[in-house]
Amino acid sequence: MTTASILQLQKNEAMPQEMLEYEFMRNALIAALLSSIACGIIGSFVVVKKIGYISGGIAHTAFGGIGLGYFLGVNPLLGVLPVSIVSALAIGLLSRKSKVAEDSAIGAFWAVGMAAGVILIGLTPGYAPNLFSYLFGNILTVPSSDLLLIFLLDLLIVSVVILLYNEFFAVSFDEEYAEVSGLRTTAIYLLLLCLIALTVVIMMRIVGIVMVIALLGIPAATARSFSRSLPGMMLLSSCLSSVFSVVGLWLSYVLNLASGATIIIVAGLFFLIVQLVRGVFPVVGEKREGKKFF
Repeated sequence: MTTASILQLQKNEAMPQEMLEYEFMRNALIAALLSSIACGIIGSFVVVKKIGYISGGIAHTAFGGIGLGYFLGVNPLLGVLPVSIVSALAIGLLSRKSKVAEDSAIGAFWAVGMAAGVILIGLTPGYAPNLFSYLFGNILTVPSSDLLLIFLLDLLIVSVVILLYNEFFAVSFDEEYAEVSGLRTTAIYLLLLCLIALTVVIMMRIVGIVMVIALLGIPAATARSFSRSLPGMMLLSSCLSSVFSVVGLWLSYVLNLASGATIIIVAGLFFLIVQLVRGVFPVVGEKREGKKFF
């Protein structure tokens, strides 16, 4: 090994400590860990309920909120928040109450939200902002003010899930039985979509609108392979999301890659490896029973 190779190796070994010397990297790390909480909890409901397509519709409709924020001259995330919630409620109501096909309603909101965002940004006077970070994420630009917003949204999501866990569980696994039992399933379902909307707001700065569906689904889908209960799935999903985010952030720093895309690649590769290994070496309990844990 040459002297240059040894010096480069020492530099790479010092990378984690060097990363934390910069405020933007510390903010990025905190944002990754905070977002993993919401991602793991809400992502588990998305996977169990099989509503990833609705999550995608909410995420892309939220682009209209970015345009609204720029047009009003406020933090774009403050524009995304109400637009995401309104779109979640509208998509949920249309899918339950209207005769319009669910995929058609989602596609309409998806397209209109993106188009509205483009138009509002075009109408905003002055310099046109770089939208790349909102489409594909840029965790390195998360300011301290956004960390506080992410923390408050995390707190709200966790509190609501704890208070209404049984209701969310019933609607996610057997909605028909829950409705027969007297549970207001539509209201609970709409509230769940609103929590998804809040999670989209959190994840937007991490991986962007385009890839938020992946980070909602991949950690939870991976965790489901090893979890025997929904709380266990949520906990493992949050931990996996944290690992994926931190490893992806480190790799993006070392290799000079886009942070959001690197996080998704790390998560996707791990999911693929897990599925390949489980295909060759099935989990003992699952193989014996011939079914999923829950």
